[in-house]
Amino acid sequence: MQHSFVWMMAMAAVVVLTVVAATEEDVLDLTDADFTSGVTETDTTLVMFYAPWCGHCKRLKPEYAKAAELLKANDPPIALAKVDCTEGGKDTCGKYSVSGYPTLKIFRNGEVSQDYGGPREASGIVKYMRAQVGPSSKDLKSLKDFEDFIAKDEVAVVGFFEKETDLKGSFLKLADKLREKVRFAHSSLPEVLKAGDQTNGIVLFRPKLMSNKFEDDKVVYSGSDDSIDINKFITQNFHGLVGYRTRDSAPDFKKPLVIAFYSVDYVKNPKGTNYWRNRILKVAKEYSDEFTFAISSKDDFTHELNEFGLDYVKGDKPVVCAYNDVDQKFIMEKEFSVENFQDFLSQLKNGDLDSYVKSEPIPESNDAPVKVAVGKNFEEIVTKNGKDTLIEFYAPWCGHCKKLTPIYDELGEKMKDEDIAIVKMDASSNDVPPPFKVHGFPTIYWASKDDKKNPITYEGGREVDDFVKYIAKQATDELKGYDRKGSPKKTEL
Repeated sequence: MQHSFVWMMAMAAVVVLTVVAATEEDVLDLTDADFTSGVTETDTTLVMFYAPWCGHCKRLKPEYAKAAELLKANDPPIALAKVDCTEGGKDTCGKYSVSGYPTLKIFRNGEVSQDYGGPREASGIVKYMRAQVGPSSKDLKSLKDFEDFIAKDEVAVVGFFEKETDLKGSFLKLADKLREKVRFAHSSLPEVLKAGDQTNGIVLFRPKLMSNKFEDDKVVYSGSDDSIDINKFITQNFHGLVGYRTRDSAPDFKKPLVIAFYSVDYVKNPKGTNYWRNRILKVAKEYSDEFTFAISSKDDFTHELNEFGLDYVKGDKPVVCAYNDVDQKFIMEKEFSVENFQDFLSQLKNGDLDSYVKSEPIPESNDAPVKVAVGKNFEEIVTKNGKDTLIEFYAPWCGHCKKLTPIYDELGEKMKDEDIAIVKMDASSNDVPPPFKVHGFPTIYWASKDDKKNPITYEGGREVDDFVKYIAKQATDELKGYDRKGSPKKTEL
């Protein structure tokens, strides 16, 4: 029995290796010697310029290989290729000004056409590249064309037009604009119009894989002939009541947002994925006017779960997290059930929940001229300190922040007898509360004691005198030791 098990495992490993090898073979491995001929074999080729040691490249490679496998039979064909910039492709990478890895470019008929700006997941790469070839809206020339188009596991937007109309013109115009994100098709054939029950209309068909009893499988457009209105219709209905949120589609989901994290996998386990999604749908339907809802793979969003203080999500049941409209975070602490989910949403709607704040421990001593703010004491140190405040949001690994540290400490010394708070906060280890926003390090804000809700981004110089002059000018009350121009006041003997 044991030998039999070992043999089965060995055979499984062979199968896995065979599949991987076949998948890898679908990506053209080009060098300086064969690059030109390689990218002219197919009308459209996506090329990844990479370095073997690059971490981002290593993460992209399996997704890239999957996409190549899916695209090899596309009509018209699309090829995916790779060039090692550290070995055989050095000259080619130089020719195309590759300065970072991975760099992806689209070639048409052997000539570079554009930089690739699409997703980095296999399904997203496939959708993006398919949109680069052929018309932006497929002309459905038979009933079978229509049935095949809406049968795929992707949203389909179909225009049914008996004759030329303003609606058709707007539809085709929008298809050109959204071709990289949405699949469009249209038809004027009587049998297709009959199947769609439309003579001059637009219908959004949801993927059959995500069909459920809580929402219709298709949505009929009822707005004006304007492409802006059609775009709004598609945006509002594209993901449905509870959308499948991936790393690439995450920006589509607006806050307030409720996310259920679990083992979402529509390839290997669609039945299990929909089992939990249907339970989420059952409750979400009652709160669709209050929140946006989504499901996400817990393995794909480990970093986001960490931001909620969740290092590891065990078990099969969903873990529910939420953002309100001002980016505060909330966690459903009880084990998932329809009843507990209902209760969580009710409390979230009514404002009865305490938000989760990522925070370092509050410092035991905070007597230095530069005060230390963390998530748990931010209100005390900044918002309600009763002082004008200059606050630096930094990261320990940031070189510019390290350079600023002695300057900021000196500034703290100069301001220690003033009615001014000089504060710093490690924004990589603590949640930054609204209205403060950090997009890079260091980010520095000035917050007046009378208006902490509208802080001003500091964009001045980074020397001590620059800060002193700024504070002297902005201070609510004139400083004791400096005039409004930042010059030291004379002290009488």
